[in-house]
Amino acid sequence: MIREPDTAAAATAGPFLLTEGIHNLRDYGGYAVAGGARVKAGLLWRSGQHMEASEDDLALLARLDIRTIIDLRGSSEREAFPCRRHPEFDAHVIAFDGETTSSPPHEGGGGQIEMTPAKARERMLAVYTRMPNNPAMRHMFTRYFAALDTREGASLVHCFAGKDRTGVAASLLLHALGVHPDDVMGEFLRTNDAPTVHILERQSLPRMQAHYGEIAPEARRNLMGVLPEYLDTYITEATRIAGSLDAYMAEVLGVDSSRKARLQARFVA
Repeated sequence: MIREPDTAAAATAGPFLLTEGIHNLRDYGGYAVAGGARVKAGLLWRSGQHMEASEDDLALLARLDIRTIIDLRGSSEREAFPCRRHPEFDAHVIAFDGETTSSPPHEGGGGQIEMTPAKARERMLAVYTRMPNNPAMRHMFTRYFAALDTREGASLVHCFAGKDRTGVAASLLLHALGVHPDDVMGEFLRTNDAPTVHILERQSLPRMQAHYGEIAPEARRNLMGVLPEYLDTYITEATRIAGSLDAYMAEVLGVDSSRKARLQARFVA
């Protein structure tokens, strides 16, 4: 099981830090690896975007002493939803100059259709099928691993909702660190337990409903949450491309055996 974040004065709900304007903020360290070691806690953070971060949220982020932020959103998302920063913010931000996804769930798109649960699931599976082939996401995941390999201190990776692009990033790192596949999937699915889903709904549901009309609860869950088959689809497509997930990570994302060993030395104890 994951350890609780060692964060002074932070209200928690399981692995989540309770926030007023940031969805899905949590530590994705703490998992066991072979041999009795664990991924270090307090160094690896993930979340949704920070446009509505409250002053208390910003103070909380400052206490986490995050030195690197990997923002997986594209240029238009960052312009539409600019992140708020603490007055003393001095972390290095890594972002992509261009678009990282052609059809994020919070933007609607995909045609004027009735968004049934089946169509919502199909839409999300398409997102995960495209992601391993997307040059922008390949570039950003490569930069994510390079930053974790070379930069000191804690990091935070996020996209808009902190569940799809961010979920894959966290899953790939935990895989590289030697976390059991069941725990990798468990971490991916923890998004569904986030106590801040009302924040994501406030930020994205009106935009989706303006495009699709009223969205049934199950369809909403498929769009705003995650299913095991989402991550499985990414892994299957990456395996199709390179022969295995490890080969894909080495050949496409630069996570060869040497980098994997350095990441394990840095984040496992």
